[in-house]
Amino acid sequence: MMRWIRRVLLMLLVLACGLGIAIFRTALRSEKPVGFQLTQAAGANGRALAVGVWYPTTASPRPTTWLGLGLMDVARDAPVAGHDLPLIVISHGNAGGPGSHADLALALADAGYVVAAPMHGGDNYVDQSAAGTVPWLGARNRELHVTIDYMLKEWTGRASIDPDRIGAYGFSAGGITVLTALGAQPDLRRIAAHCAGTAEFVCGLFRDGRSPLLDPAAAEKGNGFTSDARIRAAAVAAPGLGFLMGPDALDKVRAPVQLWSGEKDTHVPYATNTKLVRAALGPRAEFHSVPGAGHFSFLVPCGVLGPPALCAEDGAFDRTAFHTRMNGSIVAFFGKNL
Repeated sequence: MMRWIRRVLLMLLVLACGLGIAIFRTALRSEKPVGFQLTQAAGANGRALAVGVWYPTTASPRPTTWLGLGLMDVARDAPVAGHDLPLIVISHGNAGGPGSHADLALALADAGYVVAAPMHGGDNYVDQSAAGTVPWLGARNRELHVTIDYMLKEWTGRASIDPDRIGAYGFSAGGITVLTALGAQPDLRRIAAHCAGTAEFVCGLFRDGRSPLLDPAAAEKGNGFTSDARIRAAAVAAPGLGFLMGPDALDKVRAPVQLWSGEKDTHVPYATNTKLVRAALGPRAEFHSVPGAGHFSFLVPCGVLGPPALCAEDGAFDRTAFHTRMNGSIVAFFGKNL
């Protein structure tokens, strides 16, 4: 009996060591040293707003920092290196978090940017209490302003930031969040009519959750989004709720936008979302269509612990290779426009 117990324990030890090695090998890394902090700003509702911050440093990184389901090779709480650094704020999608685009944040920090990714209150992987409520999108909009305010006025490395070079990146619900910060004015009253005639994924969520946004009168109270003139350029991937954009909703967006869409995105279909945004922006948008990419293909490449629902790809699509190309393109876009 004891012999079998020892064998089982040895087998478990070998498996644990193998898993540890695999996690270490798949840790997110950058060519140059990148520092990282997990800090807090005062949220739009007065509650603490968690913010992940990446930045250039001269300290030695170590693969010891977990964020979401991924391990990062960063220098935790290290000093910032450089001055007059541009700032990029990242808005994650519904039920995401600061780690949803950690590889992009590392690529930007590697290129000399400071990156701040807030964890949207009530719409993250821990807490979904605000999603689908009337103030949902308005609160997300305000949290981008709050994050920029915090980074410029309170963050310990604020003296290293150039306040005249600020950009934003948003994915899915974060895409429409960034667009509202650029001046877009979506109309939440359009939800009821659109969802009455479509099986689009977000409409199913609204119906299952009995969202008050399905009532045009209630939804109207959620309209009213504030632009932030400090954001000079933005990259937006698979913007959700694009069907809320009426004919004139994007007229006030003057900043250049890099727009991304996956050809196999069934969660946020191109025809009722990105296509409408692309058409309204016209020459202000630099459009990229990604063959083989689904909706979650824009999330950080998965390590060994990634859940299949977020990590499985259709066919032979290589998320890691795609992100190498996409991150390089986004860095170049901000380099040109900031």
